[in-house]
Amino acid sequence: MPASAPDSPSIVIIGTGFGGLGMAIKLKEAGYHHLTLLEKSDRIGGTWRDNTYPGAACDVQSHFYSYSFEPKHDWSRKFGLQREILGYMEHCVEKYGLKGHIRFNSEVARAEFDSSANVWHIGLSDETRLRADILITATGQLNQPAFPDIEGLDRFEGTLFHSARWNHDYNLEGKRVAVIGTGASAIQFVPEIARQVDRLYLFQRSAAWVLPKLDRPFSSLEHWLFRHLPAWDRLYRYLIYWKNESRALAFTRFNRLLDVFAWQARREARKHVSDPVKLRKIIPDYQIGCKRILISNDWYPAINRPNVDLITDGIERLVPDGITTTSGHHYPVDAIILATGFRATEFLAPMAITGRGGKTINEAWRDGAKAYKGIAVSGFPNFFMLYGPNTNLAHNSIVYMLESQFQYVMDCLKKLEKHPGTAMDVRAEAQDAFAEQVQQGLETSVWNAGCHSWYLDKNGRNSVNWPGFTFSYRLATRHAREEDYRFLSPGH
Repeated sequence: MPASAPDSPSIVIIGTGFGGLGMAIKLKEAGYHHLTLLEKSDRIGGTWRDNTYPGAACDVQSHFYSYSFEPKHDWSRKFGLQREILGYMEHCVEKYGLKGHIRFNSEVARAEFDSSANVWHIGLSDETRLRADILITATGQLNQPAFPDIEGLDRFEGTLFHSARWNHDYNLEGKRVAVIGTGASAIQFVPEIARQVDRLYLFQRSAAWVLPKLDRPFSSLEHWLFRHLPAWDRLYRYLIYWKNESRALAFTRFNRLLDVFAWQARREARKHVSDPVKLRKIIPDYQIGCKRILISNDWYPAINRPNVDLITDGIERLVPDGITTTSGHHYPVDAIILATGFRATEFLAPMAITGRGGKTINEAWRDGAKAYKGIAVSGFPNFFMLYGPNTNLAHNSIVYMLESQFQYVMDCLKKLEKHPGTAMDVRAEAQDAFAEQVQQGLETSVWNAGCHSWYLDKNGRNSVNWPGFTFSYRLATRHAREEDYRFLSPGH
């Protein structure tokens, strides 16, 4: 491992999910040891720490939802469970000696760039102040739960919680429970709790396209092969990648290719849902792929249960003992679970990030979040985002995208070494040209098919998804081009 240079920059990473941990590992391997990871919680893991609801699991295959440089050979099944993924991340912290670099219970409230010294001043919520030459955010897109704008949310006298903040102390056995939302989280926990509760009222605003999950436990022979034949493990990962990657064309260019999946979803629904009223409600009326396609083997059987009511009436308000709909129906319940997703387009919220000239990130993003390569933001020198605007995927693993970003940030640090004392700020014209290219690519995508999804911000602009192949993103992030940046001396 390279020795740390005495004048190596101080680096602060915000967040200890896959992005923050992987970035820290790569920095340490390159000899950058003046490194601090700030974690708002008392434990690492990001979304895999927060989402502990029953049935929580990944919808990307285990072997590809892990770092390429740290393969895990003993995944229990094809698609990893929450506790297993979190355990893998904790293993990485231990193996690569990251614990000494992590400050827990350190929530970042603000960060301001000081042009006179080319440093970032970081303020924590407890008023602690830190200073760093380089600031890297790894807060992800799924860390701020979205609470619905429903009248009376604070008036309900029963138990209410968001799926990302699951109340494990509350026993659902024999209770009347309302679930608001039918997205990716509900798809996983509803089948689990439907077996426990007396009555489950499932409030659906719009149906989801749900495909079978090709999941199963790995056999002992497969475990032996993964462990003893590294080439087999690599080949398996390689095959997963290309299988997933082949779907990119359907999402971004040839949307009608997705129709075969719509046919498959309808067939699954008809096979498992015998109630014609429920069946009619559970089939979406929008182009498949416009919203996130979900995978599950037990969603439709759960919907078919006699103790599950699927309600598509709008919610008018919450009252002390339950929910009242716009049609006048009243549903008395003991508990309400909000499966209403995340504020995915509100990158970096609720932190206040201030760049050159006192400009805040909110001002820079008034017309929608954008960043060069999804990583650098003009006016915010020596600031890099992981899993930033337009780097989310609908067809492959975000960990692959993150590893591309690690490489780009590392190359930026090499460029800074060639210009000692400066701060690198991406040129506005480079950022705008990249953002325009991304938006043009999204015009022909299925996400532009007219539905309202969490991919779209309040202006209706898709600031979340990458409109192409992941290998094209990797090629675009292999090197940082110096001509795309200004290298600013202190005081400029």
